[in-house]
Amino acid sequence: MSWTRGLACQVRAWRAERAVWKADMERFKADRRAARRGGGKVPEDAGPPPTGFSLLPWLLMGLGSFSNLLQGKTPSPWIGGLGLFLFNSLYIYVTFRAFVKDKRESVSTRAALVVMGVITCGLAIGYGGSWLYFFPLLGLATGAVLRGPWLGKAGLALTVLAAVVSAFQAGWGALNVAYGTFLSTMVTAAILSLSEAVRELRAAREELARQAVEKERMRFSRDLHDLLGHTLSVIVVKSEAARRLAPRDLDAALVQVTDIESVGRQALTEIREAVTGYREGSLATELDRARSALSAAEVEPVVRRSGPPLVPQTEALLGWVLREAVTNIVRHSDATRCEITVDGTPDLVRLTVTDNGTETGTAGPHPGTDDTTGTTGTTGTTGTGLKGLTERLAAAGGSLEAGRTPRGGFRVRAELPVGAADLTGIAG
Repeated sequence: MSWTRGLACQVRAWRAERAVWKADMERFKADRRAARRGGGKVPEDAGPPPTGFSLLPWLLMGLGSFSNLLQGKTPSPWIGGLGLFLFNSLYIYVTFRAFVKDKRESVSTRAALVVMGVITCGLAIGYGGSWLYFFPLLGLATGAVLRGPWLGKAGLALTVLAAVVSAFQAGWGALNVAYGTFLSTMVTAAILSLSEAVRELRAAREELARQAVEKERMRFSRDLHDLLGHTLSVIVVKSEAARRLAPRDLDAALVQVTDIESVGRQALTEIREAVTGYREGSLATELDRARSALSAAEVEPVVRRSGPPLVPQTEALLGWVLREAVTNIVRHSDATRCEITVDGTPDLVRLTVTDNGTETGTAGPHPGTDDTTGTTGTTGTTGTGLKGLTERLAAAGGSLEAGRTPRGGFRVRAELPVGAADLTGIAG
């Protein structure tokens, strides 16, 4: 009864494996059909991962032994039949587990492989002849399971064992069994290891492609936020200024309208550059724009700049910070004065933007606050724009701090190493 229950459990396991294999095949075929119908590229994947079914046909090597049993040419046929049944069951058990890494490396799989070796030696020594061909089958199972540093030693030991037993039973003419054992062990391990490595490389390539797409999406999202947030804020401020000036000073209002047109055209250019990923900002240009935007919002700009010249990538990063800080002042603060300071040493450059706005501006939350909750950050950066800029500067070896000053108002301070090696792709 125990053997019957064991056989039933093994049959259920085979059926489960076959169901998984069929599901993988159907999914692979469906993907190829969808690719063809859509006119896209057919997936390079060679199909579902191999399973134990790919190694089952090799059991046909035992047909000679089975034929001897049926024809009554084997002494003690019950022993031979039991040995054949046990070997085949263990072979199927081991090969199906060989395609799952955790199961392949488990103690039960290794123990089953050892038991297979004992049964193979017993049958080969006891009967000889076609029963010797269980050694290549044992080598095939060994190669499927031992794909690591122990493979060479195990394959050599198994080959020597097959040679000794074959020579004992059938003389030196049976050494081809040892040669077949060696080939089946090494070739099986090589093919399965190569197949597994190829699939892992494809999976790694797909993951790298996914990360590249995600990185590009993040870059584009940040660029649009920084570009449109600042540009639209400037356009709104200048539009309000033009509306206020129009009744009493038409020429001044026309100047503001001209600035709006210029800002809009520049924004279109910058968006095109952001889409292609080739945008590089100039800190001098951003300082001029900051003066214009702050003046239009009736905020007095005070700009100081000193220190050595900066590389374009560093200027681009500081330009992003300046743009975001000025946008927050224009949109969220009731400040009347803004000080912008750029100073540096041969090793470090620092940008500081400080305003005298009150804790809660009339237009909404103060810069550095969360747009939904209105809570004020003290040393961190909780706003979406400043948070993204913090990540950019950190990737370039710099830092960004935003918080209230002891005298009130708000301060944004960015620091960057002058000799940052490669900032390409961070600022854009």
